[in-house]
Order: sequence, then C-alpha cells, then structure tokens
Amino acid sequence: MADGNAGAPLIGRVAPPAVHVMTLNIRRRMNGLTWRKADGWRHRAPAVRALLREEQPTIAGMQEVLPDQADAVVAALGPRYRFVGRGHGPRATGEGCPLFYDGDRLELLDWEQTALSEYPHEAGSRTWGNPIPRIAVTARFRDRTTGLVFTAVNTHLDPFSPRSRVRSAGALKAIVGDGPAVLTGDLNAGAGSRTLREMLDDGLRDAWTAAEERVTASVGTFVNYRAPRRDRARIDWILVTPGVIVDRAAINARRFAGVWPSDHLPVQAVLRVPEEARRR
Repeated sequence: MADGNAGAPLIGRVAPPAVHVMTLNIRRRMNGLTWRKADGWRHRAPAVRALLREEQPTIAGMQEVLPDQADAVVAALGPRYRFVGRGHGPRATGEGCPLFYDGDRLELLDWEQTALSEYPHEAGSRTWGNPIPRIAVTARFRDRTTGLVFTAVNTHLDPFSPRSRVRSAGALKAIVGDGPAVLTGDLNAGAGSRTLREMLDDGLRDAWTAAEERVTASVGTFVNYRAPRRDRARIDWILVTPGVIVDRAAINARRFAGVWPSDHLPVQAVLRVPEEARRR
C-alpha cells in the first residue's frame, strides 16, 4: 500500500481509445461531534482531492455525494470535468449518484435519472423495501477522439433490503440494454449474491474478472478506514456489456498523508469500446 502526499498514480490519465473508469462511494459528509474523526469530510477532503488529481479518470461514478461534495470533486478533477445527477429525494435533495466525466474527451449526448422502484419516473419513490430512495443515473457519451458512442450507468443499491437489491438489479439490466455500456456502483452485494447473479447471468460481465491485467490484489472494498483484507467481499463494482474490452483493473488502497479518502476503496478499470459502437 502506498502512502504519502504525492506519487505515481495507480492508473492515471489514459490516451484514446482507452477509457479510465472509476467507482467510489465517497461517504456523505459527516461532521457532527458524535462522528469519529475518520468520517469527517474536512478530514478526508484533502485525500479525496489528492486521489482524483492523481488518477484523472475519464468517467467516475460516485455514490453518497452531497452537493458540496460534488463541487469539491469537480474542483479536484479540474476544469475539463462536468457531472450529471442530482439528489435522490422527491425535490432532488439529499445524496446522489452523479457521473463525473472529462468534457474535453467525452461529448454528453443525453442523460436521465430514474428511481429504482415500480415508478421509475417519480422522483423519491420507494416500492421494493428500501427505506430511502435508490436511483440510477444514466448518460450516453460520444468519444470526441474516436467517434464511438457508449452508455454509463451509476447506482447505489440498498444495504438493508435483499429484495430491493435483486429487483434493482433487474431494473438496471433493462436500463443498460444491449450496450456498449459500463455500470458503476456500490451494489452492497458480493460475488456470490443473488444480486450479482441476477446482473451477471446472460448479461453484464465483471470488469475485474474480465481484465487482461489486474494491477492490484483482490481485497474487500468496504474497509471502514482499516487495512484492506483479501477475505472480504468486493461490494463496489464495475460491470461491462459483452464486447467491451477490459485492459486493466485495480482496487486502489492508497492513503494520502495517512488518511483514507473514504470508508470504501475506489475500483478502477481501463476499458476500450468496440468499433461497432460508432454511430451517427
């Protein structure tokens, strides 16, 4: 595990046609007196900035992001970056699952935010047993350098309700469609779960297992500000549709000045979109 204020990125900015994708549950802002120091956003924000400045992902799907945190992420990534997504509440308030992207590299064609419920177009709706609203943010991009078009989906599934996770998995497969697409998210489910079986059976592929090279060891991604362990589950995922090539994958256990950016570890992958994704 690397530590310090600066260093070589684990992956860093990539050249076309490669696309660097990251998923990170950033941990919503916790600054109350009863919260431990490790959770405090003021304590963690410099580490988040350092991580993002080093890695420069082409696309980053993040979870538990409050509005001020979204602004901080864009500031850390730099002036090329934009984001789509809003709060999950009925008035677009609360934490969200925004997609951050390099606007110089990618042209945003369209995007939408849907509720993971029986009423996907009713903001804030909850029908599958999750106590708070769950959402998916979907964006369609054209790569300005290659002309290739692909879809990115970002989500955060419920930690409490297995039924909600499984129903959401089915809804996400429908949102992703035939691809080419990449799905990022904190799925709150491990590799052997019904949630992942629903998503991977006859559909999406796990970027980690599909990668031609794994840059790091496989460790559990919810570390809770402790040393990573190989015997813990990956619950943060990057999934891709068939045909998307995965060159590299990594789980980033880097700390900055001894501080973890979040209680989750970032998962990263370098992808290539197939040539048949070129559209008018």
